[in-house]
Amino acid sequence: MEKFTTLTGVAAPLPMINVDTDAIIPKQFLKTIKRTGLGKSLFYELRYDENGKERPDFVLNKPAYRKAQILVAGENFGCGSSREHAPWALLDFGIRCVISTSFADIFYNNCFQNGILPIKVSQEELDKLMDDANRGANATLTIDLDKQEIRGPDGGVITFDIDAFRKRCLLEGLDNIGLTLQNEKAIKSYEEKAQSARPWA
Repeated sequence: MEKFTTLTGVAAPLPMINVDTDAIIPKQFLKTIKRTGLGKSLFYELRYDENGKERPDFVLNKPAYRKAQILVAGENFGCGSSREHAPWALLDFGIRCVISTSFADIFYNNCFQNGILPIKVSQEELDKLMDDANRGANATLTIDLDKQEIRGPDGGVITFDIDAFRKRCLLEGLDNIGLTLQNEKAIKSYEEKAQSARPWA
């Protein structure tokens, strides 16, 4: 998993509440088990019309936000079914950080397992960040995970809380597999002892 340390990128405003995982990546795209290739279908029904043509008024179709790396969204982001394809699609598009006042628990946990930083802020702070994100090409935020800071284009700073263990995992690029592999020698030693003690197993 790619490490998350400091990210400076364009922030796209998505002032919608209760954006569920089906809106993030619709069910027809869940057949794959690959983590790549889903970015083109991110927010499919919002980004494209019934003929598959881009809707010019959707934020990620606007020139200033086509390479956005940060999403500033309304409350209860990621609700609905527990599909891990949702963070996969966000990451494949290029989104490394989602900022909201609240997230659905399973989506929130899945973000950390895929190298995406979900940040919870107050409504007042979200309103300020949403205003920053509406600046188009000038909507650049800097996310400093180590300092737990969001720095705006006007120099303003918002601090955020994050669980210490999850912070460490993101900083070091560790998902559950990576954490397990840190104990590879101990696991191998155990397996060798178990094989010697029970050669018939």
